[in-house]
Amino acid sequence: MIRWEHLDTATVPGDGGELKLMRRGTEYSIMAGSIELMNSRVSGSEKALATLTCERLKDRPAPHILIGGYGMGFTLRAALEALGPKAKVTVAELVPAVVAWARGPMAHLSGASLDDPRLIIREGDVGAVIAEAERTYDAILLDVDNGPAGLSRAGNDRLYGPSGLGAAIRALKPGGVLAVWSAVQDTAFTRRLRNVGFKVEELTVRASGGRRGVRHVIWMATRA
Repeated sequence: MIRWEHLDTATVPGDGGELKLMRRGTEYSIMAGSIELMNSRVSGSEKALATLTCERLKDRPAPHILIGGYGMGFTLRAALEALGPKAKVTVAELVPAVVAWARGPMAHLSGASLDDPRLIIREGDVGAVIAEAERTYDAILLDVDNGPAGLSRAGNDRLYGPSGLGAAIRALKPGGVLAVWSAVQDTAFTRRLRNVGFKVEELTVRASGGRRGVRHVIWMATRA
């Protein structure tokens, strides 16, 4: 059996603990303590977060989308593949090392996406990026922590709480979409989305991208 190799450790700003980059053969994992946040073998639902959103933007010739959390870049790559040449994609990543890993040991996963002229990378908390915006984005995609029931950083609760969702609805253009990925279902989060004024679809997708395996949840919340 191939053992896991610890490649690097990064500190999460704001007393958010540490992230570890692990490798086992050709498989990569990003861990927060003992919790696996993402794995390179399982990317179907992260890609679906982008493709499902971009389907809803197909009538917009030059959409601007904000992605919260780079992760392993699967959502970004899927978005760039689905969007046209006039689109703009902003990625807000809190941990600088995550982007460094994407350009280093996981460069084969990133491909040419980090050098795409449509891409802007902003270092910092996506919540702060959202809070400063007003009718700026056609879509906001959030894949932060393990979803609304955050596991690795207490500050993520504010992002998914009423004030954070209120900021998101203000940051979206009319008809804009807030797409949220989660490892588990959360009926309380669905209610919060509706309470701040979103029209909500709750979708279930396979983590593998196929017909079997673990199911993840994606909320597609549309601003009226």
